[in-house]
Amino acid sequence: MPSDKAVGWGLVAVSLAVIVFYAVGLFAPSLIRPGIDQLLVKVTVFAAVAAVFGILAWIGYTLATTPPPKPIEEIEKELEEELKKLEEELKREGESRQ
Repeated sequence: MPSDKAVGWGLVAVSLAVIVFYAVGLFAPSLIRPGIDQLLVKVTVFAAVAAVFGILAWIGYTLATTPPPKPIEEIEKELEEELKKLEEELKREGESRQ
Protein backbone atom coordinates (compact mmCIF):
# COMPACT_ATOMS: atom_id res chain seq x y z
CA MET A 1 0.00 0.00 0.00
CA PRO A 2 1.46 3.38 -0.96
CA SER A 3 2.35 5.81 1.78
CA ASP A 4 0.35 8.94 2.49
CA LYS A 5 3.15 11.06 1.07
CA ALA A 6 3.11 9.14 -2.22
CA VAL A 7 -0.67 9.49 -2.50
CA GLY A 8 -0.38 13.20 -1.66
CA TRP A 9 2.25 13.84 -4.32
CA GLY A 10 0.23 11.80 -6.81
CA LEU A 11 -2.81 14.00 -6.13
CA VAL A 12 -0.66 17.12 -6.58
CA ALA A 13 0.67 15.83 -9.92
CA VAL A 14 -2.77 14.85 -11.24
CA SER A 15 -4.27 18.16 -10.10
CA LEU A 16 -1.55 20.18 -11.81
CA ALA A 17 -1.92 18.15 -15.02
CA VAL A 18 -5.69 18.74 -15.06
CA ILE A 19 -5.19 22.46 -14.40
CA VAL A 20 -2.70 22.74 -17.29
CA PHE A 21 -4.94 20.72 -19.64
CA TYR A 22 -7.96 22.83 -18.67
CA ALA A 23 -6.09 26.12 -19.14
CA VAL A 24 -4.67 25.09 -22.52
CA GLY A 25 -8.02 23.70 -23.67
CA LEU A 26 -9.84 26.85 -22.60
CA PHE A 27 -7.39 29.53 -23.74
CA ALA A 28 -5.55 27.79 -26.62
CA PRO A 29 -7.99 25.16 -27.87
CA SER A 30 -6.25 24.78 -31.23
CA LEU A 31 -3.31 23.08 -29.45
CA ILE A 32 -5.58 20.23 -28.30
CA ARG A 33 -8.66 20.15 -30.51
CA PRO A 34 -10.68 23.02 -31.97
CA GLY A 35 -13.97 23.42 -30.13
CA ILE A 36 -12.77 21.84 -26.90
CA ASP A 37 -13.05 25.21 -25.15
CA GLN A 38 -16.83 25.17 -25.55
CA LEU A 39 -16.98 21.59 -24.29
CA LEU A 40 -14.88 22.47 -21.22
CA VAL A 41 -17.15 25.42 -20.38
CA LYS A 42 -20.26 23.25 -20.80
CA VAL A 43 -18.83 20.47 -18.63
CA THR A 44 -17.74 22.94 -15.95
CA VAL A 45 -21.09 24.72 -15.82
CA PHE A 46 -22.96 21.41 -15.76
CA ALA A 47 -20.77 20.09 -12.93
CA ALA A 48 -21.34 23.24 -10.88
CA VAL A 49 -25.12 23.22 -11.40
CA ALA A 50 -25.34 19.48 -10.74
CA ALA A 51 -23.30 19.84 -7.53
CA VAL A 52 -25.45 22.69 -6.18
CA PHE A 53 -28.76 21.07 -7.01
CA GLY A 54 -27.51 17.64 -5.94
CA ILE A 55 -26.77 19.08 -2.50
CA LEU A 56 -30.18 20.78 -2.43
CA ALA A 57 -31.85 17.49 -3.39
CA TRP A 58 -29.96 15.69 -0.61
CA ILE A 59 -31.08 18.32 1.93
CA GLY A 60 -34.66 18.02 0.70
CA TYR A 61 -34.57 14.23 0.90
CA THR A 62 -33.17 14.40 4.41
CA LEU A 63 -35.87 16.84 5.50
CA ALA A 64 -38.59 14.74 3.90
CA THR A 65 -37.52 11.40 5.39
CA THR A 66 -36.37 12.41 8.89
CA PRO A 67 -39.08 12.06 11.52
CA PRO A 68 -39.84 15.21 13.50
CA PRO A 69 -38.29 15.44 16.96
CA LYS A 70 -40.35 14.74 20.07
CA PRO A 71 -41.85 17.81 21.73
CA ILE A 72 -39.85 19.10 24.69
CA GLU A 73 -42.79 18.53 27.03
CA GLU A 74 -42.86 14.82 26.20
CA ILE A 75 -39.12 14.50 26.80
CA GLU A 76 -39.46 16.31 30.15
CA LYS A 77 -42.23 13.93 31.25
CA GLU A 78 -40.10 10.91 30.34
CA LEU A 79 -37.14 12.32 32.27
CA GLU A 80 -39.31 13.02 35.31
CA GLU A 81 -40.64 9.44 35.25
CA GLU A 82 -37.12 8.03 34.99
CA LEU A 83 -35.96 10.29 37.83
CA LYS A 84 -38.83 9.08 40.04
CA LYS A 85 -37.95 5.46 39.28
CA LEU A 86 -34.30 6.07 40.19
CA GLU A 87 -35.27 7.83 43.44
CA GLU A 88 -37.54 4.92 44.40
CA GLU A 89 -34.75 2.46 43.63
CA LEU A 90 -32.30 4.41 45.77
CA LYS A 91 -34.81 4.47 48.66
CA ARG A 92 -35.30 0.70 48.39
CA GLU A 93 -31.56 0.10 48.32
CA GLY A 94 -31.08 2.36 51.35
CA GLU A 95 -33.82 0.56 53.24
CA SER A 96 -32.45 -2.89 52.38
CA ARG A 97 -28.96 -1.96 53.62
CA GLN A 98 -30.26 -0.99 57.02
